[in-house]
Amino acid sequence: MFDFTLTSERPIAAGMYVNGQWLSRGPASAAIEVENPANEDVVATITEGTETDAGEALDAARRAFSPWADRPAIERGRLVAALADEIEVHKDHLARLVTLEQGKPLGHAKQEIDAGITFLRYAAENARRIEGDIVTSDNRDEEIHIRRHPYGVVAGLTAWNYPFALAARKLGPALVAGNTFVLLSHEATPLSGLALASLSEKAGLPAGVFNVVTGRGPVVGAALVQSPMSDLVTMTGSTRAGREIYRAGADAIKVVRLELGGKAPFLVMEDADIDRAVQAAVAARYTNCGQICTCNERMYLHRAIADEFLEKFVAASRALTLGDPLGNADLGPKVSRVERDKVADIVASAVGAGAAVLLEGGIRENGAFSKGHWFAPTVLEASKNDNPAVQDEVFGPVATAVRVDDYDMAIRFANDTPFGLSAYLFTRDHKRLAQAPYRLKFGELYLNRSNGEAVQGFHTGWGLSGLGGEDGRYGFDGYLRKQTAYLNWG
Repeated sequence: MFDFTLTSERPIAAGMYVNGQWLSRGPASAAIEVENPANEDVVATITEGTETDAGEALDAARRAFSPWADRPAIERGRLVAALADEIEVHKDHLARLVTLEQGKPLGHAKQEIDAGITFLRYAAENARRIEGDIVTSDNRDEEIHIRRHPYGVVAGLTAWNYPFALAARKLGPALVAGNTFVLLSHEATPLSGLALASLSEKAGLPAGVFNVVTGRGPVVGAALVQSPMSDLVTMTGSTRAGREIYRAGADAIKVVRLELGGKAPFLVMEDADIDRAVQAAVAARYTNCGQICTCNERMYLHRAIADEFLEKFVAASRALTLGDPLGNADLGPKVSRVERDKVADIVASAVGAGAAVLLEGGIRENGAFSKGHWFAPTVLEASKNDNPAVQDEVFGPVATAVRVDDYDMAIRFANDTPFGLSAYLFTRDHKRLAQAPYRLKFGELYLNRSNGEAVQGFHTGWGLSGLGGEDGRYGFDGYLRKQTAYLNWG
């Protein structure tokens, strides 16, 4: 059992969960330290898994698949709902766990746990919605039946920005559809996935249906992707990692679902409700310290309202508090020093390319911030669309603005990117709102509102932002493959 309450002051040692058993590899095994990004304390150590560990987990999932898929879907749904019930009971401890390993403010961590519960409950409700079709044949004595079947073993790889919610988002629909699951969370934030496994035991999931391995993506993740025992790979993470997974699965023509990076444009036109747009832009930029793939990454402001918008946006950014995520701060630390320094490098490159600094936040490392990976809200204004802060995914609390002459120019600049995950538009013009889905080349649009998906929607990226998608009927259907049967009774 994994004690996810983390009540001890000493780091805990966490094993892997395979075939219903908690595996401890012993003191000779290589270990990875899990760090609290707010103070750099080690809160846990996990086993640095190997290809062999990945193989054992996949084998357990393979053996569990047929009995699990043979259960009526409603029974699978009830067990997934029971897992959601267990999370509900323990959500305060789980939220604290997320804060300790990832660094987001506790209030935001509680919202993440609630999101995980919603993902699982919605998936459980889909148990009675696995449907097929009967299609008219060209032959008199024949029908064409199209059925949906589970793929088999799903390998899930999740990112560090929402370690609990992303795991639940994939696990629920995969299991209800009849698949079994092997999870590898990012090595920086593995504890949420282990906590989910611990609660799956309490909920009564059969051994081997849900397995959790720990370790590094290039070793354990690659083994999960390349193994002939995995039938579908679903991953949320960087575009760089997505490319590697896509390549790794090519030889086996592996079915791959990738939810990758983004570079969301935030368009504010001359007729927008400025106060509402500023409020949405702040939330969409700084929530989770800017570590969301759908974040407001670049703001295109009509010249007529740019000064007013920026004055209010900079003031709101300056008013945000940075501090202990277990307290009441608006922003916690970046997840790691490497990630913090990546953001600082982009800011330096942007300024070097001519961007003006409207709010100098940057790295904080003195006084209360002498430990941890702190980066204060920063606001830049660029004069050109090719500035590094406009083109490169920042994934941190840095907002960049560009002034535009009109709606057409804003659309042209917005689409000038290989990413295609999300985009924002603030305008009162109904014609612009009606045209936006045809002119903005992104999988997810936020029109006169901030970010935040609904579980019944479809979260999907275009271009370098991914393949497939999550949530809703279309996301659920991604865990089912189709079979056509020609039934002839002549």
